[in-house]
Amino acid sequence: MNRRTAVTLVLSTVLIALVISVAGIIGVPGLSDTTVELKRHIIIQLQIPLILTAGLVGAALSVSGATLQVVLRNPLADPGIIGITSGASLVAALLLLLTPAWAASYLHYLLPLGCFVGALFTTFIIYRLARKLLGSSTAVILAGIAISTLSGAIIAWLYMFSDANALRNLTFWLMGSLYQTNWLILCVGGPLIVVSVGLQLYFAGDLNKLYAGELAAKSSGVDVAKLTERALIACAIAVGSAVSMAGSIAFVGLLIPHILRLVIGHNNRYLLPLSALSGASLLMLVAFSSEVTRAITLPVSMVTASLGGPLLIWALAKGQIKG
Repeated sequence: MNRRTAVTLVLSTVLIALVISVAGIIGVPGLSDTTVELKRHIIIQLQIPLILTAGLVGAALSVSGATLQVVLRNPLADPGIIGITSGASLVAALLLLLTPAWAASYLHYLLPLGCFVGALFTTFIIYRLARKLLGSSTAVILAGIAISTLSGAIIAWLYMFSDANALRNLTFWLMGSLYQTNWLILCVGGPLIVVSVGLQLYFAGDLNKLYAGELAAKSSGVDVAKLTERALIACAIAVGSAVSMAGSIAFVGLLIPHILRLVIGHNNRYLLPLSALSGASLLMLVAFSSEVTRAITLPVSMVTASLGGPLLIWALAKGQIKG
């Protein structure tokens, strides 16, 4: 199968999945007996925000995962695995549990900012370690594990000193949910994701040159340090905004890019946009599944981890991922 055929096949599959998901969510069973006014309210206030949240978050995590894997020269550089999501989640947990009542009305604005700060801080730590240790894959993964463990420990301490209602909200949020957002949150976090994903797509040509190594990229006119810095900031903005909108979602940034690389190759001019579409499609399918089984709201991270874990094991067993 040549590249053009593979790209066409992937694009067709993704677009079909997107159409099925959107049509399924809008036309979900159980709304046929409702009044026209109520149906319009459900579509505008609940279902369209759900679709936009799934699309934006899926695109942000998938593209960021693909970008990080090239910039850090690490095939396991998923925002969750290397700790970026954990840093954003820690700040979000602090805001959710410790924001005073008088500032609660500003939480929709504080969450994206706080998650971005947490994601940017952990990204900076990982980048400095990767530079200091010459891009060692093992060092980056260990740094991510340390950050995730420390963030988890702090959140566990917060659990001990929080009331039952706050604990319930935090637990549900940390498992990932596409139902926590609304138009206000979308108006704040959505543009940040669109801009940061757009920047990463813009970097695609220069990211291709990093495959040949830092010296070769410099000789072809790429400012590697500046490219790395800008790409990491764009990833931090995307991941921080995604976490603020949907909580912690695992494995999407690892699952999508690796599947696409096996099918269409490593050219980031194709890989990044298809990663965005595929990530959006995956989370929309998860949202559609939750709408179909309305009695049970599926935690997004549970579904994506169930898919991503076996993929990682399979890829390691087949030698598709090497440190």
